[in-house]
Parts: sequence; structure tokens; C-alpha cells
Amino acid sequence: MAETIPNAIRRVRAIFERRPASAKHADATAIARWDHDLRVISVDGNGTTIVTDMPTELGGTGDQVTPGWLMRAGLAACLATRIAMEAAERGVLLKHLEVNADSRSDLRGLLRMTDELGQPVSPAPVQVQLTVRASAENLSDDLLRAMIQDCHRASPVAAAIESNIPIVLQIDLQ
Repeated sequence: MAETIPNAIRRVRAIFERRPASAKHADATAIARWDHDLRVISVDGNGTTIVTDMPTELGGTGDQVTPGWLMRAGLAACLATRIAMEAAERGVLLKHLEVNADSRSDLRGLLRMTDELGQPVSPAPVQVQLTVRASAENLSDDLLRAMIQDCHRASPVAAAIESNIPIVLQIDLQ
């Protein structure tokens, strides 16, 4: 039988308090392999597979999610998971939890185009918004709102996006 969420969190927290260095680890590698056209197959170490493609307007088939959608899904799922963890640890009985991640982008950046002033357009989304819809049986709306805000600050995917972490690019030509 699986360990309960609060017990698992308490156990891991106790380990990290005794040995903080054990909290630092390499994250699971995501491997993305080009299949054909604009289709890419990403695989994790357990063999879980996600297929991406681009919309038909950009030459893809449009029948798979895009890499940008995966970023938004990861952002939303990470926050929802963090909220569920916190609720379980605090004994909060969630009745409903849904996180929507929306963004606005300028596709000229993806195509390495410039704006009206001749400046390069960024390929990054220009705006990202998370909308959390939640309710709990045993927590006031104000306390639930505060808990969700705390969880957002502890969401690794949101923190990675907001902190603008440097990416090291290594190229191995074969």
C-alpha cells in the first residue's frame, strides 16, 4: 500500500532536515527525438512517451499538442500538484481544484522575425496567466487563497520560468 501524502512529506522533510545535501539531485532527463516533419517524440526514463507537433499553419499536422502547450500544462500541473500536497499535509479537504495556464505569444519570434522597429521579437510568451479554481470543505476562502499563493511560490515550474534560469547548450555533432 502506498504511503499517505502527509506521511511521505513528513518523512522526506525529516530526511532533508538531517541531511540537506540529500535534497539536491539531478532531475530526470527528458529525451526528445525528431520523428519526421515537425513531429517530435519525447521519452522519460520510465518509457513514458509524449508526441508533439505543430499546427497545420506552421507545417505540422495539428493532431498533437505543441511544445508550448506542454510548458503550460507543466506549469498548471505543477501548481495543482503543489496545492494538493499542501492541502493533504494541512488536512485541508479539497472539494475542487483546477488550474488553467494561458499565455499570449508573438509567433514572429519563433520565426526569428523582427518587429516594426527592426528589433528581434522574443520567442517567449509575452504574458502567462494562471487561474486557479478551488474550494475546500474545512478552510475559509481567505485561508485557501493564501495557501494557494504560498504554493505558487513553491511551485518548481513556475519558479523556473519566473527566475529566468540560464540554460547551458551543449552540442554533440554525430
